[in-house]
Amino acid sequence: MRRGSYGFDAPWSLAGLVFGAVVLLALSLASFAFDVPAAGVAFLLGALYTAASAASYLYTTRRGKFLVWAAELDRLRGDERLLDLGCGRGAVLTLAAERLPEGRATGVDLWRSTDQSGNDESVTKANAEAEGISVELVTGDMRELLFEDESFDVVVSALAVHNIPDADGRERAVREAHRVLRPGGLMLIADFQHTPAYEDTLRALGVVDVRRRDLGRRYWYGGPWFRTWMLEARKPA
Repeated sequence: MRRGSYGFDAPWSLAGLVFGAVVLLALSLASFAFDVPAAGVAFLLGALYTAASAASYLYTTRRGKFLVWAAELDRLRGDERLLDLGCGRGAVLTLAAERLPEGRATGVDLWRSTDQSGNDESVTKANAEAEGISVELVTGDMRELLFEDESFDVVVSALAVHNIPDADGRERAVREAHRVLRPGGLMLIADFQHTPAYEDTLRALGVVDVRRRDLGRRYWYGGPWFRTWMLEARKPA
């Protein structure tokens, strides 16, 4: 179990699902009260469906994503220098730092609460302290990383690159991730949008050891229509 406080991913989306389920349930009850059973059944089914989506979303943001990333990061040797792009409150960053007793974990973020509830550098620091680990935090834009070329052994990112609104900006972020990654280094980018474009960008940079894979239902944000994909790549040595 995690000891830090990691909030909710895209909290307004989760709130919308919960609100929708409540409204549909109210409409179902009203329909039955006014003796319109067909509408009541339809609204009830909609309420159950929306409630199930909210439950899926809640599970992913509070537990599922941690299990997925723990398995992904178990491959670390323990001496790597790792960079987390869009680290937020440190969900992935702290998991990585726990696996780097002889390495170093660095997180970069612009600390915007619209993407994650309570997203703030002070919260991330507090979470690292709660987990009993040390991390480096940098305020910065993943499209213009303030690190030298080939500075990191591993670059990770969890549902952050898609928050860049334009395709050119997302491409720049992936190119920057590639630039700061050392030859032979590992890149892991989890996202539910644009991962084919990320792959195209890496292949254009000469990366051939790259693949996309579905992370499964533990990383669904409401259902399979909001599944998360992992882009895994190795920079040529």
